[in-house]
Amino acid sequence: MTFVRSSSTLISWISTGKLQQTVANCVEVTGIGLHSGKVSTVRICPELAGEGRYFELGSKVIQASIDFAKESPLCTTLCKDGHSISTVEHLLSALEATGVDNCRLEVETSDPHHPFSFEVPILDGSAREWVEAIEEAGLKASLDRSGKSREKLARVLTEPITAWRNDSFIAAFPYSKVKITYGIDFLQAPEIGCQWFSSTCSDKDFFAKELASARTFCIYEQVEQLRKSGLIKGGSTENAIVCSESRGWLNPPLRFSDEPCRHKVLDLMGDLSLLAQGGNQGLPVAHIIVYKGGHALHTDFARCLSRVK
Repeated sequence: MTFVRSSSTLISWISTGKLQQTVANCVEVTGIGLHSGKVSTVRICPELAGEGRYFELGSKVIQASIDFAKESPLCTTLCKDGHSISTVEHLLSALEATGVDNCRLEVETSDPHHPFSFEVPILDGSAREWVEAIEEAGLKASLDRSGKSREKLARVLTEPITAWRNDSFIAAFPYSKVKITYGIDFLQAPEIGCQWFSSTCSDKDFFAKELASARTFCIYEQVEQLRKSGLIKGGSTENAIVCSESRGWLNPPLRFSDEPCRHKVLDLMGDLSLLAQGGNQGLPVAHIIVYKGGHALHTDFARCLSRVK
C-alpha cells in the first residue's frame, strides 16, 4: 500500500461535547457465522469509562483496536496470542454509530474443534439487529473507577492524507464533521455497476435509518470458488444479497437502490472504529473519500492514521 501525508502534524484532538457511554444492561445475540458456518453468541455488557470496547473470548481479551487487526479475506479479524475473532465489522459499526464507547463483548462458540477461533454472527448480513439489540439494552453514561464521568474526545484531521492499493484509494481531508463519500465499481455485474453514496455520519438516527439495514452482497459466479477456499460456509440468501453477472439480483427486493454502496460505508465505519482508544470516538473528524475499497484498504488506512501524530 502507498501512503501519503502532507506534513508531520496531522492530528489534533477535540471534545465531542458528549460524555462516554456504555450499555445500561447486558443484551445477548445468537446467530451463525458467515465464514465458519458455526453458531456463536455475543453478549454486549456494560463497562467502565476509559476501558473502550473489547472482546472476551473465554480467558483471552482482545481490544477492538487496529493494533490487533490482521488482513483476512472478506472480513475484518482481530488476533492476539493465538486467539482470533472474525467478522467484527458490522457489530463494531453499530457500536460506534450508536455511541457505545465502552463495553465488554463476551463471545461463545459452538465449535469444539476450533476453541481459539471465534466469529461474530452475520445475522441478516447488515447491522440492523445489532442496532436493535443496543436499543433494547439502552445507554447510560460510563463512570470510571472513581465514579466520575469522562468526556468523549475525537481525532480531527488537520492535513490531507491519502492511501491507495492499485486502483483503489482512500483520501481524507480536513472537515468540520465526519463525512464519508464512497464509490464502488462492479463492471462485471451491471445491476451493481458504479455507485456513489455520500453523507455526514455523525447522527445515530441517520445510521439506523439509512445505513444499518444495508446487507452484505456477493457475485453469484464467485460463490463456488469462495466455498472451495473455505469461506462463506454459513452464507445464504438469508444473510446476503446475491447478484448474477448475467441475471441480476437473485433475491430481491433491495432495501435501497444503492444498497451495496451503503453497505460499504457501514463496513468502513466498523473498520475505522478500530481507531477508538480509551472510550473515545474512533471515526476521525474529516471528509473521507473511498473508491473501490475493502477491509484490507480500510484497515491499512486506519493503521497508518494510528501511527501519525
